[in-house]
Amino acid sequence: MTGDFNIRDNLWDFNYPHHSIYRTLLFDTADSFHLELSKLTNYCPTRYSDNNHNSNLVIDLIFLRLEFEELNCYFIYPKWHLVSDYTSLTVTILIFYEHVQNKKHMIIKNSNEEKNFIAKLIIVIRNINTNDISDIDTLKNIIQSLAHDIERI
Repeated sequence: MTGDFNIRDNLWDFNYPHHSIYRTLLFDTADSFHLELSKLTNYCPTRYSDNNHNSNLVIDLIFLRLEFEELNCYFIYPKWHLVSDYTSLTVTILIFYEHVQNKKHMIIKNSNEEKNFIAKLIIVIRNINTNDISDIDTLKNIIQSLAHDIERI
């Protein structure tokens, strides 16, 4: 969950001396999705004022599932604010190469076999339980189950 939350708070804006009452609401909302405020790797403003009367702010935040340690930090690019009054926040997601075995199966288009396959596939897809995909192992189990069901069909 990321964005401009328009909440100033001394937890993420070290130049702001106050605690916001909205921080608790924001954290409760994030917690309901099993998210936590991600760690910032470099401290700098996320919104730059267009005049000298207002200060630069830290109001853009990223909330992540912190059990994924490789996603547990984000980086602000202050030089990128030149085209906007906001700067970009980024998370690096490492993608590892994994060889996936695959097979080709041919079904004649518009055949009864194709119609039966599609009907059974729709039932299998409708029955996928996605209520609690809270970690990578659960997702892998769902994918393996789906692959098994397709192979069976």
